[in-house]
Amino acid sequence: MKREQAEKIAIEYLKPIYGFALKRCANLQDAEDLTQEIVLKVFRALLCMEDIKAPDKFIWTVAHNTLANYYRGKVKTAVGVPIDSLVELLPSDDDTASGIIEKENTDCLHREIAYLSKLQRRIVIAYYFENKRQEAIASELGIPLGTVKWHLFEAKKDLKKGMNTMRQTGELKFNPIKFELCGTNGSPGTKGANNNFFRSILPQNIVYSVWKEAKTVGKIADDLGVSPVYVESEAEYLAEYGLLKEKDGKYLCNILLDEASNELITLKDKLYCQAAKLFANELFDELTNGEILKDPRIICGQTDQPITFTEDTRADDNFILWSLIPYIATLSGESLMDKSISFDEVATIRPDGGYNICYASIAAPNVKLPMYFESMLHFCGPFWNRNKDYTLWQIDSEWSTGRVHDGYIEKANRILSILSKLNDSNEEDFAFLEEAGIIKTRMDIDRNKGWFKFVSQVVWLENSQIKNELLAIGDRIKERHWAELETMKESFVTAVLNETPKHLHKMQKFGLQHIFFADSWFILHCLKELVNNGKLKLPTEKQKKSLTTIIVPNE
Repeated sequence: MKREQAEKIAIEYLKPIYGFALKRCANLQDAEDLTQEIVLKVFRALLCMEDIKAPDKFIWTVAHNTLANYYRGKVKTAVGVPIDSLVELLPSDDDTASGIIEKENTDCLHREIAYLSKLQRRIVIAYYFENKRQEAIASELGIPLGTVKWHLFEAKKDLKKGMNTMRQTGELKFNPIKFELCGTNGSPGTKGANNNFFRSILPQNIVYSVWKEAKTVGKIADDLGVSPVYVESEAEYLAEYGLLKEKDGKYLCNILLDEASNELITLKDKLYCQAAKLFANELFDELTNGEILKDPRIICGQTDQPITFTEDTRADDNFILWSLIPYIATLSGESLMDKSISFDEVATIRPDGGYNICYASIAAPNVKLPMYFESMLHFCGPFWNRNKDYTLWQIDSEWSTGRVHDGYIEKANRILSILSKLNDSNEEDFAFLEEAGIIKTRMDIDRNKGWFKFVSQVVWLENSQIKNELLAIGDRIKERHWAELETMKESFVTAVLNETPKHLHKMQKFGLQHIFFADSWFILHCLKELVNNGKLKLPTEKQKKSLTTIIVPNE
C-alpha cells in the first residue's frame, strides 16, 4: 500500500484508538503510549499490504493484540503467580488494567488445570476449590495420603510451567474438518454403524488430529483449541470402541481416512470408469444374449399388482439384472483375488459386539470430489447376512428405497428366520416379509386352516448350481481382462499407500485387495455405466423396495 494511503487510514482511526486505550489504561500517559504503539503497528502493517478488504476488522485485531501484550509487559505478576494465591482469584468485571490482568490470570489458571491428568485435576479441584482436607480426598479416591500430596506438588509445578507457556493453537480451531462419508466394513454392533460415533464435529477432529502421529490429550486440545477435559472423555470413548489406539498416554488414529489429492481423485475416476466399461458391458451382453435369464432356477415374480392363486408371475429381465449384475461383480473371480491379509488381522473388535473396519472421507479444500460422489452418499453395501439355511445379499443405493439403518441387522435376521420356517409361518410373518419387499402374499380365507400363496419380490436363486453358473460368467470376464485390470490398479494402489500413514498400511492394503470385488465404488460405477448408456433401465417406484436383493440357499 502506498505511504499516503496508509497515513490516511492511520489518521482516520487515531481518535477511536485513543478512546479504546483510554478506557483500558490506568492513566493518560499509559493510554497515549498504547495509542502510539497501536497506530505505529497498524501503519507499518499497511505499508506491507497491497490491499485490505476489511480495514476496520484488521485494525481492531491489531489493537486487541497490542493491548494484551502491553498488559503482559506492564505487570510482571501476570504469569508465575503461586497457585495458593491464584486459586483465590475470581473473574472480575472491572475494565481497568488491573481488573483485566486479574481475569487473564484466572482464565489462564483454569485453562492449565484442564491440562492436568484426570486424577491430578480431581485432586487440585477438591483441595483448592472445594476446600477439602487431603485426608478426605485420599479417602474419597481410595488412594494413599502420600499419593495425594505428591500429586498436589507435581500439579503446582505443571501449572506454573503451563502459565509461563504460550500455547500454540492449531488450524483445526479455525478450520475444522468434516467427514463427508463414514462407513463400516464388517458387523456394526449394537451401537450401530461407525458414523454414529462421529455425529458431532469434535470426535471427527480428534481422530483427524492423530491421523499421522500419536499425541497426548493436551496436544490434541491445542490442535483443536478446546479444553482438554472435553478431548479426554471423547478420546477415551473412541479408544474404548477401537476408533483410536492409546499407548503411554498418547492416542493414535485407528480408522482409514481418505483425504485425497486431485491427482489421486483423477487416478480413481480413470480406474473405475475403465474397469466398469470393460466388465459391466460384457457382463450385461453375456447375460442378455443367452437364455440364462429365463432359467426357472432364477425365481422372481416381482409384481406391482395383487396376486391370484392361478397366475404364474415372472419379473421382467431388467429388474432381475439390477440384482444379478452387482452380485456377479462382487463375487466373481475370487480365485484371482489377493488374500494375503485377512479381515481378522486388521478388524477392530468392539465391546458392543461390532467387528469391523471404520473408514471416512474428507473433502480437502480445492480438491475435486470423485465422480459419482453424491451417489455414493446414498450407497450402502454389499451386505451378507446368513443363517444355517439362507444367505440374504443386498445393496442399498439411490435407485432403491432405504433399507440400511441401525436396525438393519435385526431386520435381516428376522427375514432369514422366517424364511427358514416358511411352511410354519403365520399371517404376521408373511406381512413382515411383504412390508420388507421380500414377497407378495395373499391368504385363502375360505379355508379353515388358512394358507398363503406368495411370489418372490426379490431374486431367489434356487440352488448353488445356478449361483455358480452365474458367477462363472463373471469369472470368465475377469480372467480374460485380469492382466489389464491389474495394470490399471497398480498406480492407484501405490498412490493410496503413499498418502496413508505407515501404521495404517496393513488395514489399507486389506481394503485394496477388494478392488473389483466387494468394492462399492466398482459396483456403483458398473451400474452407472449401464444406466448412462441405456442398457439398464431405471426401476419403477414400486420395484425400488425389492431392488438389488438376492436370496441364496446355503448348501
